[in-house]
Amino acid sequence: MVGPNRPQIVLFGSSIVQFSYSHEGWGSILTDLYSCKADIVLRGYGGWNTRLALLVLDQIFPKDATIQPSLVIVYFGGNDSMKPDPNGLNAHVPLLEYIQNMKNIVLHIKSLSEKTRIIVLSTPPVNEEKIIKLFGDGIHLTAEASKVVVKEILKVVKEADWEPNLHWKSLPNEFAQCSPTIFVGTDGNTPLNVADLDLDWQAQWI
Repeated sequence: MVGPNRPQIVLFGSSIVQFSYSHEGWGSILTDLYSCKADIVLRGYGGWNTRLALLVLDQIFPKDATIQPSLVIVYFGGNDSMKPDPNGLNAHVPLLEYIQNMKNIVLHIKSLSEKTRIIVLSTPPVNEEKIIKLFGDGIHLTAEASKVVVKEILKVVKEADWEPNLHWKSLPNEFAQCSPTIFVGTDGNTPLNVADLDLDWQAQWI
């Protein structure tokens, strides 16, 4: 582990989480926004469903961990409804079991610490015109769909009555006091700390 300690945000789920850093994915967007503010920890497993996740949940989120997450974003879906594979490793999970599995995942994470917050994501129904636009292969997110996911996550985080607020603009920049000052503005005389600089591609997420 490296220090100092930052808030920790864990992305936990199936391949929709594992691939969230690919193709301008939602995990990479969050990591960019939270750089110098929080650590994004990826725990995504391709082909997994909620039944498999429960088998190792206490290893991914051990109760005796030194640092517990500030926020966990859980995203499972498509693999729970898939047909069994020939090896029987990934069986279909009926809806009622899926719901109970998700509840058990949330209950376990909540038991870690009263300070751990949870956001559960699910895939909304889409019409045929939108499915290729949002889900290139029918399950995984396109770059455009990832922006929708990030927007919704940040909306929830920004509006939540959490202390501290975990929205990226609300968290302090690490070592901001050590960052250099540059001069900006039309007059070239307006001082701005580099740590407080909003980059062009981040402005849409404020």
